[in-house]
Amino acid sequence: MPSKPSRQLETFPNPAPQRDYLVHIEVPEFTCLCPLTGQPDFATLVLDYIPDRRNLELKALKLYMWSYRDEGVFHEAVTNHILDDLVAATAPRFMRLTARWYVRGGIFTTVVAEHRKKRWKPAPRIELDEFPSSASTQG
Repeated sequence: MPSKPSRQLETFPNPAPQRDYLVHIEVPEFTCLCPLTGQPDFATLVLDYIPDRRNLELKALKLYMWSYRDEGVFHEAVTNHILDDLVAATAPRFMRLTARWYVRGGIFTTVVAEHRKKRWKPAPRIELDEFPSSASTQG
């Protein structure tokens, strides 16, 4: 049976809820329609999130993204609406959705929307020094 678009977002239990870790997802073929002209708009959506108790199931995410294909909506509205739906489904510690819209009339548009769970503070980032290669340490 072929797949069809769906707004139903499915999740699964976070396999490592004891730690913060980043999930990075790219959707290079997102499409919707311009609400003024009806012409197609194309974007690459980049989703970065730190799960709390739930993770996004990717096939459901794909069908969810497909559901916008014939919908007329402004870039800013659809980016924020998608973020709201993803946050409602997963209640993440942190989530950022970056929508990079392809050129239309000589204009590129990027919309970035974020969510942070109340009272969640990220652990400090650790920068590791580069270790010298073994060839450079031998005299």
